[in-house]
Amino acid sequence: MSDQPAPADTAARQQLEPAAADAVRAYAARTRESADQLAAVLEDIAANGLPAVEDCTPWEELREAHLTRLAAQRPAVA
Repeated sequence: MSDQPAPADTAARQQLEPAAADAVRAYAARTRESADQLAAVLEDIAANGLPAVEDCTPWEELREAHLTRLAAQRPAVA
């Protein structure tokens, strides 16, 4: 993907309300930050190899922690 916005044919595009446009920009920034973090981890693995098993968190623990966070946000999810 490119950092440049797609060429706009303003006549064919429906403009967003300012609040909606701000929300989309905020989502894009969060998504970009997550992608940058993932890229940094992958670059570290490429440069230094995989971490020792003892230094890793089992996926089951990660899953349970994530489910706990989801349940705290929306009790109906659990």
